[in-house]
Order: sequence, then C-alpha cells, then structure tokens
Amino acid sequence: MLLAIDAGNTNVVFALIKDGDIRARWRIATDPRRTADEYAVWLRQLLDLEGYALADVTAVIIGTVVPRALHNLSVLSEKYFKVEPLIAGQGSAEWGVTLDVVEPRTVGADRVLNSIAAHAAHKGDKIVIDFGTATTFEVVDYTGAYKGGIIMPGINLSLDALVAAAAKLPRIAIEAPESRSVIGRTTEDQMHIGIYWGYVSMMEGLVARMKAEIGRPVTVIATGGLAALFEAHSDVFDSIEPDLTIRGLAMLYERATA
Repeated sequence: MLLAIDAGNTNVVFALIKDGDIRARWRIATDPRRTADEYAVWLRQLLDLEGYALADVTAVIIGTVVPRALHNLSVLSEKYFKVEPLIAGQGSAEWGVTLDVVEPRTVGADRVLNSIAAHAAHKGDKIVIDFGTATTFEVVDYTGAYKGGIIMPGINLSLDALVAAAAKLPRIAIEAPESRSVIGRTTEDQMHIGIYWGYVSMMEGLVARMKAEIGRPVTVIATGGLAALFEAHSDVFDSIEPDLTIRGLAMLYERATA
C-alpha cells in the first residue's frame, strides 16, 4: 500500500491508499523537530487500530511546504518502511504540469498537488480554494496549467491576530453564526459575524473577480479542514473535496511509477 504524506504548516496528514482508495488517514501537528522514531511509534499504533502493520506500507510519497520537516519524514520511510520515498516535485516525481507563473519554483507543493487532482476530476477552468494556515486560491486552466492565484491569511490566523492585538476581545470558536444577521448585539456576536461573514463575502467577491478575469466557465472546488464550514451559507463552491491534496499525491505517485 501507498503511504501519502502531506506536511503542511499546521498539520501533517498521513493517508494509507490502496487501489486508488483512501483506506485510513491520520493527522498530527507539524513539528519539524519530531523525529522519525516518534512518527513511527505513533503510526504503528494507529496502523494497528485499523488492522494494518508497518510492513503493509510498500511505497511512500511526501509533499511538504515545510522544508525542515522533510528530513525526518524521509528517515521514517527509509528506516521503518524500508523504502526510499518519492518527494513531490523532485526527481521521478516532477510535477509534469505547466506552472505558468513568473517564479515556478516558489509555488507550494500543496498548491500544485491540488491543481493536479482538480484537473483530473473536472473539465474546463478551475478555481481551487484551500482552507489551511493560509487560505489560497489556485487557478487551473482547461489544459491543466497552474496559472497563479491568491494567498491570504487563513481564518484561524486572522482570528488569532485579532485576539492578540486587541486586549479586550475574547477568544471565540470559529463556527457558523446561528443567525444570518450581520448586526451583532454582543462583542462575541460581532466577532463571529466579522470572521464568518467577512470570510464568506471575501470568497464570493474574489471568486467573482477571478471568474470575470478568466472569462470562461469556471468550476470552484473547496478543500481543507474548514471548507465544509461555509457550504451551508454560500453557493460559491461547486464541489467540496477534503482529500484533494492527498489525491494529488496519489496521482503523482502513479505517474512517477508508471
């Protein structure tokens, strides 16, 4: 089975894949100091709970936007799974897609992986919105080329910055407001409205501007842990696909080993 590892700024996601299906997935907080031995102890227990063993993993592919995390993840693969991992964007796992931007080498691995998976699943032009540490918008044209996009602070990051900078504002949970009113009657209500409806308005406004600039029909795909939070209160998404990055890793592995 293939172990696909997506190392993001906040979490590292491990997904066990067989015959194109995700059989199990786990996540752990990103910490570049975490050793291969620590990963192995944690993974061994989780694999056992799902009825698998370390020996069931026969291939590993890693995609990361945290360069310092790569070494220990590579050691994990070599020491405990006895395989040399493929690294997304390197060697035989080169992207194989056009990065039609000024500085292709600066494009994050997650953004290219999202583009690969989105193009495989949808025809025509696409906008991928990924809700992570940053909220990113990827534009993928009808040929599969990555054309650029937008990077902005993620919703958790925005809330953390607000609470840190304003001494009297409380920390609140990120959730959809019970009411559609955008006039808050308490401080907490006003914060919920600002964070939630502000994000909805931002997404809808930016997508509208991007569609106008593209000038062709566009499919909008959402991914990332918080994507489903906005589904009930906005029709901006055509599809929500939480495993888009992992599926991009699996597709890249198949292409590299074909």
